[in-house]
Amino acid sequence: MIRIERFTFNTFMVNTYLLYDETGECIVVDAACFDEPEKEMLSSFLADHKLKLVRNINTHCHIDHVLGNDFIKQNYGIGPEYHEASVPFFHVAKEIGQSFGYNLHRIPEPQGFLGDGTEVTFGNSALTVFYTPGHADGHVCFYNKEQGFVLTGDVLFKDTVGRTDLPSGNFDLLMKSIRTKLFTLPDNTVVYPGHGPETTIGYEKINNPFIR
Repeated sequence: MIRIERFTFNTFMVNTYLLYDETGECIVVDAACFDEPEKEMLSSFLADHKLKLVRNINTHCHIDHVLGNDFIKQNYGIGPEYHEASVPFFHVAKEIGQSFGYNLHRIPEPQGFLGDGTEVTFGNSALTVFYTPGHADGHVCFYNKEQGFVLTGDVLFKDTVGRTDLPSGNFDLLMKSIRTKLFTLPDNTVVYPGHGPETTIGYEKINNPFIR
């Protein structure tokens, strides 16, 4: 059974998730820790629960969601994994980071790319990758059917959706991703977003004012 631990990191208030199961193997989703207290919080949880970090996966590669990738690489030897369409974001990552006061000394090379319909496996567990562009090229969500949850990054939040005014954003494409990938899931599917509190697919179908 997968357990989920949420941390909220950096000034953008990004939700970083640790997922682990009974084997002790663990993955990090959107490693956003940047300052030393944030890094210590993440590493202490791993140590205290005797977890073995085996993968570092990104829902997308906007600067706020990738600030901890180098920390994971330097301390655990694990490179990030993301959709190949996200690669262009790293061409300007240092400049974008600096504009927000985040100095990125290194951009770790990807350990692999995540494709639509593939699986992210760890321990006895697996997540299915959904390609969900619209907020950003290369955006993916991670779904676990057995336990009924999905990590949606910045595609779907409680009562709202991801912004589409940033480079590669497209509102019509975002709506298509939500309707064809997320809203086909059971209503009781728990949504773990990239910012803010959890919600459910059923709640958003009824209450989200941005879904057209």
